[in-house]
Formats: sequence, structure tokens, C-alpha cells
Amino acid sequence: MRHFDHIESRRRKHLFHRHPRAFDRNDDPQVLAVALGATLYSPATRPALAEDVVKATRRGVASMVLCLEDSIGDEDVAAAEANLVEQIARLHEAHRAGVEVPLLFVRVRTPEQIGALASRLGAGLELVSGFVLPKFTAVTGDAFLEAVAAAEARTGHRLLAMPVIESRQAVYRETRAELLQDVARLLAKHRERVLAVRIGATDMSAVYGLRRPPDLTIYDIGPVAAVIADVVNVLGRADGTGFVVTGPVWEYFSAGERLFKPQLRQSPFEAQQAAPLRQRLITSDLDGLIREVHLDKANGLIGKTVIHPSHVAAVHALSVVTHEEYCDASDILGWNGGGAMASVYANKMNEAKPHRAWAERLMLRAQVFGVAAENVTFVELLEAAGGR
Repeated sequence: MRHFDHIESRRRKHLFHRHPRAFDRNDDPQVLAVALGATLYSPATRPALAEDVVKATRRGVASMVLCLEDSIGDEDVAAAEANLVEQIARLHEAHRAGVEVPLLFVRVRTPEQIGALASRLGAGLELVSGFVLPKFTAVTGDAFLEAVAAAEARTGHRLLAMPVIESRQAVYRETRAELLQDVARLLAKHRERVLAVRIGATDMSAVYGLRRPPDLTIYDIGPVAAVIADVVNVLGRADGTGFVVTGPVWEYFSAGERLFKPQLRQSPFEAQQAAPLRQRLITSDLDGLIREVHLDKANGLIGKTVIHPSHVAAVHALSVVTHEEYCDASDILGWNGGGAMASVYANKMNEAKPHRAWAERLMLRAQVFGVAAENVTFVELLEAAGGR
């Protein structure tokens, strides 16, 4: 797989200073964690799930979660499991015939489901990169992680885990600090198996009976924003103890009544003669998504959970490293010792020591999402990636 491979080759040459590198499900987990990008969730009950996965891949989706948890009813679990096994078998057959399939993960309800599904999937397990572990705490999480390890040992197939921080204990202030410290210690014991930490903002909001409207970001919802900050503080550190933390779900895909002005400036779109694209993004509430992804990145989150293929192009276009960022990171990593210097673009100061961790993370993102050519804007990338 390679991000933006669905764009015509000649156009890619115009868009990128450094092209994205290819990756596959057997790659280094550090690379895969960043390469996840916009992770598309789909209920495992969908009757045409295999076809949906293939279509999503053609639209640039590189990772999907097939969900057996909150997206389906309690009474549908058995049918969803059977459908999942059947659909992955179809995907496996298509993949053997040359059809590309994204990184696939299964969101389970219980640790017992992991071993049972690994057995039932048979050869289809080759397409499953791992499992998403809901309502993760140090108390419940150990059984989940041990189940993933046991399934890997039994099948010989590498299986990764993505725990989701979304429990009430993680939300409530009086229990949050202790829970996150306990989770950090547990994940450290299983570091080689933990691909990324996901944030369940919907469940967090539910604790307070809240739901963010489409013209606000999750960072405008104070109680949830506080949890995200603490998750990054404890689990997303850049000192070698942290993990990739992914952005919370964006759950809107059509516009309702708006209270606030659109969150996309007109000038970048007018400069690219893309005013109709801006209007379509606003009509679909994707200006809110774009704003939230900017804030995700500023707060140290990489990638995002999405529920509709129309979200993917925006997340991926914003994941491309700008030419200016790449120049800054290259300069910072090229310096020995300390010191500060004006940036190549002559608009900021780069400091070798405090900016080094930022530069190292950015270069990893540059590997899988590429570096935009000089003067290529987010608008051009979005339009090419499928914003239209």
C-alpha cells in the first residue's frame, strides 16, 4: 500500500517533493502506527462488507476497523461474527487474486472473542493486522492483551493491539490520573504488541450526556478536552515511553443548521480556483473536521477515527508534510549540539534541542504521507485526494 496511489501518476509528480513510501501489514509497527491515517470504522453486520472494504481502498483508505462492539446491537453479535468470518474469507480470496486490501482490525467486545475469531477466520487471519480493545483499563486490559498474545502464538501470525481509552474511570477526574498511570505500566509490558492508543470521545461525552455539534471541535468540549490532554500527557510522551495516540472520531457527514460561520478561509481556495470545493466541504460539515484535524496535530495526535469515506481525503491531505515543515525538520536534525537559527523560510526560529523530538516525529510522517512540493497547498492535495 502507498498513500495517494489512487491519484494519477503525473499529478502525484506535481504534488510531491518527496513521495510517500510503500508499506504493508508486516512493516515496522512504528511506521504502521503513523500510516494508519484516517481509520474507517464499519459495523461487521454490513451484508456487502467485503465489497465496501475494496471500494474504500480505491478511495484512498489505508486502515479499517470492522466493529463487533458499540456499532451493533447486543442481539446481533453472533450474526455479526458469522458475517465477519464470511466477508474476510471473500476478501482473502480477492486479495490472493491481486485485489488490494487495507490494514484490517477487528473491534471486539470480550477477550474470549479474540481467540475464537482467530480460529474461525482460518487463512483469512492473514488479512487481520490486529484487534481494537474497547473500554480499556489496567484491570480489563491485561486479559485483552494476553488474548492477543495467545492468538499470535497459536497461529504464528503477528497480531497488534489498539486499546481505546474511553471508560468512565478515564473520564472522571478523581480516578483518571491513577488509571492512566496503571495503563501506561501495562502497555509498557506489551510494548511490542501495542500499535497505537485510540481515544473514544463518543463514550467520554456520553458520561456527561454530551454530544458535540458539527460546528464545534472536540477541543471546545471542556470535560472531554481535559481527558485528551491527560491521555497525551501520560501515553503520548516523546521520551521513548509513549505511543502514537490517534485523533477521536468525527461522526458527521451531512450538514444541519449552522450557528457559526464556516471555519475555512476563502482565500486559499480562491487562489486555487477551488471555491466550489470549499462550498462542498462546508455543505458536508467537513470544515469542522478540517479544523479538528489541525487541532489534533497541534495537540500531538496522529491520524483519526472516521465513519465515512468522504472524511478520508481531508485527514490524509492534512497529514502530508509541508515543504516548509520538511525544511525546518531537516535543518534541526542536521545540527550537532545546541543552538538556534532562523528558518529557511525566514519566518521562525528553529532550536536544535527543543525542536528535535518534533522533527523526528515529522520525518516519520513524511515517510508515509510524503512531503508536498514547494508552493503546493492543502487545497491542491485535498482536491487531488478526493475532495471533489
